[in-house]
Amino acid sequence: MKPIDEQVIVITGASSGIGLATAREAARRGAKVVLAARNERDLAHAVDEIVRDGGNAIAVPTDVTDYAQVEALARSAAQRYGRIDTWVNNAGVSAYARFREQPLEDARRVLEVNFLGQVYGARAALPYLEQSGGALICVGSTLSDRGVPLQGIYCASKHALKGWLDALRVELREEGSPVRVTLV
Repeated sequence: MKPIDEQVIVITGASSGIGLATAREAARRGAKVVLAARNERDLAHAVDEIVRDGGNAIAVPTDVTDYAQVEALARSAAQRYGRIDTWVNNAGVSAYARFREQPLEDARRVLEVNFLGQVYGARAALPYLEQSGGALICVGSTLSDRGVPLQGIYCASKHALKGWLDALRVELREEGSPVRVTLV
């Protein structure tokens, strides 16, 4: 495992919240950071701030529900820095509503971002992470273990993520992959 100041770290959902805080801290510790999110303006502002503070960062606007964009994110990171050491699947959304009142399009969006966005991130990142012996970090939730009213679809998306990652870990181990998979 490389020290953080020797790593290239890709973070989705990096324009705000935990993703942005993680990007700032990783850059402060010397990592080269690739920030991804849909909001181009907020990404540019975040990168400007990191660079102004002495960090090394780039922004790659990305919608994690579009696999072609996620692949382009991975390629951009590798082209710019030569590799990817850590990929953080952090993009996420929620919707609060009773099941019968929640528009199905909102349910679809939650599942696409929270689950498929992380699946797409893993698929795009794994070839690079295998070359570097890197780490895939996926952001889950305590609600992956329990359903709660008004957030049923969110809970389902995080439960799906947890189950899928359990299977992925076994597959990677059986293949002899050096990639470490973590669910936070």
